[in-house]
Amino acid sequence: MAAETSQTLDRGLRVLSVLAASPDGLTITALANRLGVNRTVVYRLVSTLEQHALVRRDAQGRLYVGLAVLHLAAAVQPVLRDLAVPVLRQLAETVGATAHLSVADGDEALALAVVEPSWTDFHVAYRVGSRHPLGQGAAGKAILLSRSGSTSSAYAVTHGELQSGAHGLAAPVRGIQGLDASVGIVTLGTPIDESVIAPRVLAAAEEVTARLG
Repeated sequence: MAAETSQTLDRGLRVLSVLAASPDGLTITALANRLGVNRTVVYRLVSTLEQHALVRRDAQGRLYVGLAVLHLAAAVQPVLRDLAVPVLRQLAETVGATAHLSVADGDEALALAVVEPSWTDFHVAYRVGSRHPLGQGAAGKAILLSRSGSTSSAYAVTHGELQSGAHGLAAPVRGIQGLDASVGIVTLGTPIDESVIAPRVLAAAEEVTARLG
């Protein structure tokens, strides 16, 4: 027997999903067409979401995701960190390099969780909250791999793009709707042995996906 669901709630969530994928905004009519729902129904849904600041309307009547979504997103970040840290800790200790979980924030990669190995004499100090363009560094490039849907490369490798002498390898966290993220490592000195490191980073990214799924 199928679980009972709320059609109104489902439609409201679809409104948010469609608007989130429409950075230029949509009119009520365009939104109704996208959803395949009567314009009057969409108007009521939007009015309710506006009252909770989940949808905003500009002077021309175009609709956008509202600022209250930011508060919901901020509440998710600690959950992501808690789920990812054990995986990152195991990765860091296994490969002897700093491990990190990064998420897309606009056109930047944001370091959400970082774990440094306990037994190495030297390792990269990578601060939680660090940001860099998605087109630079392994973490950002791995996120772009996921966004593009590319299957030609399973991971991204960089050399000295964010810090002289640093080498990075990261794999995208795939299969979690609405989340653009990557798991990776960064190390100094000797270039990364991809044959050894890449399978472990890929396994860590899959484990994060499993924990979030």
